[in-house]
Amino acid sequence: MRILMVCLGNICRSPLAEGILQEKAGQYNLDWEIDSAGTGSWHVGQSPDSRSVSIARKYGLDISKQRARQIKPADLNYFDRIYAMDQSNLQNILKLANSEEQREKVRLILEEVEGNSGKQVPDPYWDNDGFDQVYSMLDEACDQIVAASLQLND
Repeated sequence: MRILMVCLGNICRSPLAEGILQEKAGQYNLDWEIDSAGTGSWHVGQSPDSRSVSIARKYGLDISKQRARQIKPADLNYFDRIYAMDQSNLQNILKLANSEEQREKVRLILEEVEGNSGKQVPDPYWDNDGFDQVYSMLDEACDQIVAASLQLND
């Protein structure tokens, strides 16, 4: 399974989602490739935001070696699932899609949690206090992604 996490700049939300899901997949010995990207190019090559690195470290994860990149059309062929953090990024990813098969791979990450239809992960970039909330939301969604996969494999 190949999974791509996508936010705007690939420095706050999607690096956290990548790190959280990698940790959970590793706990269950799942043979998954997990990556992250941004729809924008402003931070390409940069490390995750220091606040994301800090909140990840608080929960025992090291995301400091990740580097921001921009999503590219080829990603829609390569990855099995592409999770957007919010509607704006979802729409930007869907604009890259050139087939129904590609569009079906793309969804909001919080929709993996029952009762969260249409719910978005807020961008904590402008809110120092938002990183804990974002971590909790992504942690719950990643739990559900893993749980759903384990049920399929039973």
